Amino acid sequence: MHLAYPAVLSALLFCTGIYGVLARRNAILVLMSVELMLNAVNLNLVAFDVWLSRTAEDKLHSGQALTLFTIAIAAAEIGIGLAIVLAVYRGRGTSDIDKLRDTAEGHESDGPDGSDSDAADGDGTEPPAAEKAEATA
Repeated sequence: MHLAYPAVLSALLFCTGIYGVLARRNAILVLMSVELMLNAVNLNLVAFDVWLSRTAEDKLHSGQALTLFTIAIAAAEIGIGLAIVLAVYRGRGTSDIDKLRDTAEGHESDGPDGSDSDAADGDGTEPPAAEKAEATA
């Protein structure tokens, strides 16, 4: 088999993974796209290892050994990544990356209609600090 077939398939997998990372908003889908990219790298490592072992009569198979390390690292990354996503989902109620970024920067509104719930009334002005302290006490 020619080296071009696995190389083209690997390039298509990697481009699909990049698209998934850039276009998706769900954290789990982003993790799946990263896995696609890692699998494309694994395919390249094995294909080039087979190609180099045929040409150099080498019995080391270092590409396949690197692939095993990549698989182990990918499994650890998915385990930790899913644990983080589940913890964030339980705490915030969403796994949408844009909403999580907004909450980290402090731009999320707490009100159900998109307005801040800290406002005294609908005019957008905040109550004085003394009234806030009385309301929380």
